[in-house]
Amino acid sequence: MVTETTAETTAPQEVQELTESQKANQMFDEIFMAGVMRSPIYQTYMAIKQDYDKWDDTSEARAEENYQFTLDNLARIKTIDVSKLDAQTAMSHQLFVQQLENQIANHKWRYHNYPVNQMFGTHSMVPSLLINQHQITDVSDAEAYISRLNGVEQLFTDLILGLEKRAELGIIAPKFVYPYVISDSQNLLTGAPFDDNGESTLLADFTRKVNALDIEQAEKDRLISEANTALAGSFKSAYESLIATLQSLEERADTRDGAWKFPNGEEFFNTALANTTTTSMTADEIHEVGLAEVARIHDEMREIMKKVEFDGTLQEFFEFMRVDPQFYYEETDEGKARYISEAVALIDNMKSRLDELFIVKPKADMIVKQVEAFREKSAGKAFYQQPAPDGSRPGTYYANLYRMSDMPTYQMEALAYHEGIPGHHMQIAIAMELEGIPMFRKFGRYTAYTEGWGLYSELIPKEIGLYEDPYSDFGRLAMELWRACRLVVDTGIHAKQWTREQGIDYYVTNTPNPQPDAVKMVERHIVMPSQATAYKIGMLKILELREAAKAKLGDKFNLPEFHDVVLKSGPVPLNVLEGLVNEWVASKA
Repeated sequence: MVTETTAETTAPQEVQELTESQKANQMFDEIFMAGVMRSPIYQTYMAIKQDYDKWDDTSEARAEENYQFTLDNLARIKTIDVSKLDAQTAMSHQLFVQQLENQIANHKWRYHNYPVNQMFGTHSMVPSLLINQHQITDVSDAEAYISRLNGVEQLFTDLILGLEKRAELGIIAPKFVYPYVISDSQNLLTGAPFDDNGESTLLADFTRKVNALDIEQAEKDRLISEANTALAGSFKSAYESLIATLQSLEERADTRDGAWKFPNGEEFFNTALANTTTTSMTADEIHEVGLAEVARIHDEMREIMKKVEFDGTLQEFFEFMRVDPQFYYEETDEGKARYISEAVALIDNMKSRLDELFIVKPKADMIVKQVEAFREKSAGKAFYQQPAPDGSRPGTYYANLYRMSDMPTYQMEALAYHEGIPGHHMQIAIAMELEGIPMFRKFGRYTAYTEGWGLYSELIPKEIGLYEDPYSDFGRLAMELWRACRLVVDTGIHAKQWTREQGIDYYVTNTPNPQPDAVKMVERHIVMPSQATAYKIGMLKILELREAAKAKLGDKFNLPEFHDVVLKSGPVPLNVLEGLVNEWVASKA
């Protein structure tokens, strides 16, 4: 007798045919993951442990392989019949084709950069990834960490070859870069097992992680001993070779700062601007927008001077904001702890107000941390690190408290909103959690979109009544002014042959930020051509789209819905964002 259950299980199962859109999205994900699996570093950021014991292959041979890999992927994607795709998948197709075509076009500029610089680089990526991303939950993770310590030697061999190739092309970082990167590298060789000054940064990290494991003490001792051997051997040798190379390059370096000095420098910088802003704006146009925005923000700051009854010029007000002790916490552990706790309070308060601004909110949590000691001297003022896709690591807003005089309290509010909530954490975590779009869009970046959102996010809390203290509102304007000045100085250095000193003078004259801020920012422009133009160009486009939508929709305009449109497709070029907003407006009109 055949039971009902058996009959059900033996019935032929219908195989549902995939739609063209489903097939396309499968292909997009396959290509994206194939790229991830070519990069052990990216795998670690994605909390994938397949190649947990390796670093990326950064050799020239691998670069050529990657180029061919991209050509093959583009050819594969172009076999898709776009006419059969739904609207969302057609957009994915458009974005992926554009992304791959840009990668192919940029292959010829692969040496037009400084892979070791004071902002980021292989020398600082190694300890940062091991400390912050390489989790040790069992013995195999610890052994992978040791393998990575030993693997630094090959990684740096390829890095040094790349630096020498750039030097042959005349691409050598300006002289100011070298004291930073040599010092950062030497700092990693301080402490046991290198000398008697306590434990080194990486040995302390490894020991702490291993001691937290639930394993026999003898096993812990073995692992720590092997880490000591790796650090004292191949790791130390790798960093010493890199330091020697950097010292040699320092002797050959000069003080020419702009990308104009590179081979075909003008063409390179124009390409960089197009990639960064996702617009066709020229260097001259961006420079002029910057000058106009600086003038506008100066006028708004004069209004705040009246509110706080300051008697003097705008430049005198800037000096007051730079030096008055009421705006700075002490250069002590207590002062730093106070800054972090107040930043946490600002984020927590903003979390409670999100329903006024957003429909979709991120599931991933966010924390605030101080930048670690080993990199705080050269790291940026503040930055955000995305959460792990599997939820094992929250999003993190890092505040750099190396010098408290660089972190005025009147900027604390805007900084927390930009890097945390409603800024980068809202945008990046929401993108990672989106459903129904391929992975390359969830994890992709368009700097003008991402940083434009970050800067726009400094403004929207004001529109719901925050920045109650006029000095804090001045801090918001000061940060917007800083981004407007970036348009002027970035293009000034790379297109108009401004010197480092000219750029520093422009910031000091036109902003309230202390001189060390100006130095750090100009040095950032120099090693990252075009990057800093993204913020203001992106913000201006979001505001332009919002105001146009308000004008067309009148009472039908809804701010949370507008934000939903901006965020729910993940990062996109600004022209694509404009199309999405226009479609939303048309659907409501």
